[in-house]
Amino acid sequence: MRRTLDLTVSESQLAVDALAESSGLPKQRIKDAMAKGACWWTQKGKQVRLRKAKRELKPGTRIQLFYDDQVLGLKPEQPDLLEDLGRYSLWYKPHGLLAQGSQWGDHCSLLRLAEVALNRPCFLVHRLDADAAGLMLVAHDSKAAGALSQLFSGRTVSKTYQATVTGQLTADDLIIDAPLEGKESVSRVTTLATHPEENTTEVKVLIETGRKHQIRRHLAGIDHAIVGDRLYGSPHPSGLCLRAIELEFVCPLTGATRKFSAPPQENR
Repeated sequence: MRRTLDLTVSESQLAVDALAESSGLPKQRIKDAMAKGACWWTQKGKQVRLRKAKRELKPGTRIQLFYDDQVLGLKPEQPDLLEDLGRYSLWYKPHGLLAQGSQWGDHCSLLRLAEVALNRPCFLVHRLDADAAGLMLVAHDSKAAGALSQLFSGRTVSKTYQATVTGQLTADDLIIDAPLEGKESVSRVTTLATHPEENTTEVKVLIETGRKHQIRRHLAGIDHAIVGDRLYGSPHPSGLCLRAIELEFVCPLTGATRKFSAPPQENR
């Protein structure tokens, strides 16, 4: 069941009571939806999530509920905290976990799970496809978020990925520069190992730009789609075989060079 509710209360009420009365949903389901980030209200002129079921609403308060029982029923795999550096932290995002939530909830997002784990504000710095796994930075104050985000937008972060592609691919720093959406896009591909019996190849990919689905589209464009790429290739039981394995940059907060590597896949 998927439905939306948009109401303005006419008298002082607890949020859970107002939503239950207007929706007909049991209060326990309302509380669960609120805790998972599916309820919104306006605070200081900004739309934010309302999680507290017993929040007293004043007359004229507008609240919205985006209820989807399938989304709310999802149970995400937990991310791994690899390093806590104070103003930002490094995480390993598993396959299938979103970087951030949507209006329908955020309990299946790295940002929310990091916020709960560290009990600190969390800000998105960069993105990684939900289907992909690997390293992600999460900032813990707005200034750190802005400084780190600028590194990614300014192309001063070295980003390395590992992928398993279909077919036998021999490449030594092969440059793929097919434009995407009319914009410059550059990926550099190097073969790590071939698996003739499976007709697949392990490759390392460095990207100089960060277009949407860049690696997936570039590899599919040379007829070597990533194994498990349901958008540009074919689905596979193992899912999308793409991981972000290295990040290297000069920290804008300390001036120190930072290089992070993902744990070997067999250790996950």
